[in-house]
Amino acid sequence: MINIVLVEPEIPQNTGNIARTCAVTGSVLHLVGPLGFKIDDAKLKRAGLDYWHLLDIRHYADLNEYLEKNPGVQRFYATTHGSLCYSHVSYPDGCHILFGKETAGLPHWLIDENYDRAVRIPQISEARSLNLSNSAAIIVYEALRQQGFPGMKTGGDRPEVY
Repeated sequence: MINIVLVEPEIPQNTGNIARTCAVTGSVLHLVGPLGFKIDDAKLKRAGLDYWHLLDIRHYADLNEYLEKNPGVQRFYATTHGSLCYSHVSYPDGCHILFGKETAGLPHWLIDENYDRAVRIPQISEARSLNLSNSAAIIVYEALRQQGFPGMKTGGDRPEVY
């Protein structure tokens, strides 16, 4: 199981898309406030479609509460300032992957204190960053690939009619 942690997400559609990714992969979604939207926002619900019943979602008032309630877990920090390529890291079962808010990323002090576990997705130097929901999907699927996609169907049945 992978844990996706969104620290102060601002855009409901991104969070909804990430919620859908978590639902279809069996990953846990942790939302760390303050959020930039209301949890019942229509845009959030629409982006997650009808997958909400499949989602394990946990809420925290702030980063301190998240850290207090999740001691001893292995964490990785997704940032454009990361020292490691996301695909060169081994993601163990139960790990937490933290993503920051769309406009500012993770707090700088958090990255500084955990630079040896700060991961980045390669991109050209002229670009600022990928979309948050795309970044989360890329990293969660790499982590699950490394684990052999546990509990997931990797092949399809060919239907008679498409």
